[in-house]
Amino acid sequence: MKFFIALLIATPFFAEAQDVDASDILFLKIQELEGEIASLRSELESQGYLLEKLLSEEIVKLDNLSNDDNLSSSETESFRFEGINDSKSIEEIYDEAITKLNEKDFYNAKQSFNYLADNFDDQEKIPLSLFWLGEISLLESNLEESEQFFQRLAANYPDHWRTPLAHKKIGDILMMSGELNAAKIKYQYVIQSFPENSASSLALQLLENME
Repeated sequence: MKFFIALLIATPFFAEAQDVDASDILFLKIQELEGEIASLRSELESQGYLLEKLLSEEIVKLDNLSNDDNLSSSETESFRFEGINDSKSIEEIYDEAITKLNEKDFYNAKQSFNYLADNFDDQEKIPLSLFWLGEISLLESNLEESEQFFQRLAANYPDHWRTPLAHKKIGDILMMSGELNAAKIKYQYVIQSFPENSASSLALQLLENME
């Protein structure tokens, strides 16, 4: 009888303890989710900052090319109508795409870069177009599409100066997708294959942060 009474008295305390434990677990899960959201937000903000930096560099290069262009207006017109695959036409479309990108008109910038990548053959502008397509898709949180563009750049233009950064970006996408081991392997590849490139330093920092 005493045992039964003691059990009745203790039951509310057990129930309360279970409720507290459940609340604690829920609170910890919420904290964990908030941490993951903050981490992803930080990653996207970093990508946005990097896009701005890369875009600024690209605009400076375009300005330099424009200043070095000694073609007369008549020569410019002749280039304009020689066909869709001449270098001037490629430059015009690429410049328009960069302008749209600078204006954060990502939709039209993406359309122009896609048109270039699918219809032209140029060893400089096409890999750059693929790079910017990957960046835009990354900002849109379309990780699968972004990875496809960076993979296409790395596979088709292995010697292009943007290829090391494309490999590093693939590592970023793998990390954002939760594939940490694959991301580590990709970062290690960047460090070993492109030791003199700035992408290698970025990959090394990320590897150290993952330890």
